[in-house]
Amino acid sequence: MLVVMKTQATPEEIRVVCEHIEKLGFRAHPLPGAQRTAIGITGNQGEVDRGNLEELSGVAEVIRVSKPYKLASRDVKEEDTIIRFAGTDATIGGRDLAIVAGPCSIESRDQAFAIAEQVSAAGAQFFRGGAFKPRTSPYAFQGMGIEALRIMAEIRDRFGLRIITEALDSETLELVAEWADVIQIGARNMQNFSLLKKAGRLRKPVLLKRGLSATLEEFMMSAEYVMSEGNYEVILCERGVRTFSDHARNTLDLSVIPAVQRVSHLPILVDPSHGTGRRDSVLPMARAGVACGADGIIVEVHHQPENALSDGPQSIYPAQFAQMMNEIERIAPVVGRTLPRGIHLNVAPKYGERLGLYDAGKAK
Repeated sequence: MLVVMKTQATPEEIRVVCEHIEKLGFRAHPLPGAQRTAIGITGNQGEVDRGNLEELSGVAEVIRVSKPYKLASRDVKEEDTIIRFAGTDATIGGRDLAIVAGPCSIESRDQAFAIAEQVSAAGAQFFRGGAFKPRTSPYAFQGMGIEALRIMAEIRDRFGLRIITEALDSETLELVAEWADVIQIGARNMQNFSLLKKAGRLRKPVLLKRGLSATLEEFMMSAEYVMSEGNYEVILCERGVRTFSDHARNTLDLSVIPAVQRVSHLPILVDPSHGTGRRDSVLPMARAGVACGADGIIVEVHHQPENALSDGPQSIYPAQFAQMMNEIERIAPVVGRTLPRGIHLNVAPKYGERLGLYDAGKAK
């Protein structure tokens, strides 16, 4: 069910409606919009009695949400969700394209800083890098763990890039939430429902990658798990699905972009690196992702991909990343988008220094 408040409804009226819903034994999810607030109701097994709700002050109407994913549905919130980050102009969702770039794995401080400097100069707003790596082989490089998180915190301070990195389980979720700006839930964990619920209890944006064989509804229901716990800042990511194709690592399903945008208000990014697994395919599919209406691109960049400890064949060179930025900058206006290539930070104490984890850029 969905309670739609009147345009002029006051914060006090919204609070009273939420309290009434909670007293009925349900959970209230206020979702402010540009014109008015909608309050999603979860926890009900059937129809909620509309009568008492409709009589409450400030309520415009009570409607039934037909989709199984209620909070992620555009029925609940017509306006596109825009996720903002304190101290920066960077956003995910809305008119501006979000560009996320960085190596598959943080391998050393020198490697991470070399890549961060070049993607920042080319106009990226977000830096991605793996600290904890889910690998098919137990003998493959598993990531640098907490040291990688420290390195990325330094990168945020130095270049102003917001940090996105993956959490594998409950233990790493707490660490990632402490250090990163966005928690990534990878494709293998898209239906790890206990992990999704724990991420939903944190007040930190979540980047949710589509599972290797997930349908659109399964994808949206995974987002619903996060949102049902009170975290409404969810970013979806198409990263390719498994098909019969043998010319690419995965099949990048760009048709899911308009499909998601038709049914949901959540932003969605495209990952042409994992979606193809081939360096020579990344730029064409990044261009296609922007052209079909994605809210941004997440791409793997490495200054020495031939020596990378993971995903070297799908990592593009910094010069290719700069070329990609130039190309999608020209495509963006055609689909009503802009590509901001300079993010201005407000003056604030350094993140790492506030935590006492390192001083003046030197990790302890």
